Amino acid sequence: MQSTDALMFITTRPEVVFVRGEGSWLYDAQGTKYLDFIQGWAVNALGHSPKIIRDALAEQAAKVINVSPAYYNEPMRKLAGLIARLSGMGKVFFTNSGAEANEGAIKLARKWGSLKKDGAYELLTFENAFHGRTLATMAASGKPQWDKLYAPKLPGFRKLPLNDIEAVRAAIGPKTVGVMLEPIQGESGVVPFTPAFLQDLRRLTEERGLLLILDEIQTGIGRTGTMFGWQQSGVQPDIMTLAKGIGGGVPLGALVAKESVACFEPGDQGGTFNGNPLMTAVGLAVVGEVSRPAFLAQVTENGYYLMTRLRALSKELSLGEVRGQGLLVALELGKPVGSKVVDEALAQHLLINSPRPASLRFMPALNVTPAEIDAMLATLTTVLRKEL
Repeated sequence: MQSTDALMFITTRPEVVFVRGEGSWLYDAQGTKYLDFIQGWAVNALGHSPKIIRDALAEQAAKVINVSPAYYNEPMRKLAGLIARLSGMGKVFFTNSGAEANEGAIKLARKWGSLKKDGAYELLTFENAFHGRTLATMAASGKPQWDKLYAPKLPGFRKLPLNDIEAVRAAIGPKTVGVMLEPIQGESGVVPFTPAFLQDLRRLTEERGLLLILDEIQTGIGRTGTMFGWQQSGVQPDIMTLAKGIGGGVPLGALVAKESVACFEPGDQGGTFNGNPLMTAVGLAVVGEVSRPAFLAQVTENGYYLMTRLRALSKELSLGEVRGQGLLVALELGKPVGSKVVDEALAQHLLINSPRPASLRFMPALNVTPAEIDAMLATLTTVLRKEL
């Protein structure tokens, strides 16, 4: 029996088995080199196996790996303080994943509603949103194919169209506690909320005494060229969730809230591995590196270069829109050949993603080089000319 036979089937995977990674490159068991523009779904902020993460793991593992969540540990305290300072939001609770962070945000909003808004619990979310795979976060998401999966759904979520402030206004009722969204919907194909809508939404939620929750799982930690995606529009949320890039490849997430909203009491929230010193030591190293102004400026510069080159390619091959911010970018293909393009790219030793049948998504390491962007585009051009 092959070793893969013991794995529970959840998705179709290619036969390739990766055994090593370095920066923007992965190597399979035969030593073949692949250029990776997925990076664990925007997880590996600093690329594969960077020295800064290896050193943080080794140094912390030599001290202590895990401490009961009933006690403080030093990396947990330092990372919480850094995130609070960078975000201007006062309280941080660490998780092991983005779904867990979003689950915590939903819990916190409902607890706040029970205390401050006469038991309000309903969250307004958006069509095609993706907030995770727990029962609550799937209910909050707007993926049509999940409508009947794992029924009955957890109640308390109402889906609205994107960038329609009047739809939000009309949907607010006595049980509404807040609004939850991704500044850029990653899984729906890198679809942004406009700055004007976000600014109008912030004003509306403040007028109505509602919480604004921003899911920054994919857009946070430098991905858009600012430390947090909301800094692009200047709209600070009441609650923010982080994961993916915060750990640079290790399982780490965070629920961040303003002090006025952080109303958990003992017993309300917890987790055996949450905030353990090994993972938060890595997070401290990653966030410290990514938050450097020069690093973020390079993300913006390389993101502009990637989008400029993709727009030139789109014009050359008569493709569609290029959209995104920083190093979260999508290319519309104009026809539903995304899966074929992904398969052929893999055959050409390039890893890219097709979140929708007619679109491609690019999520390289935040320290990707212009030369690596050029190499990706050279392969992609060859693939598109073959498949279109």
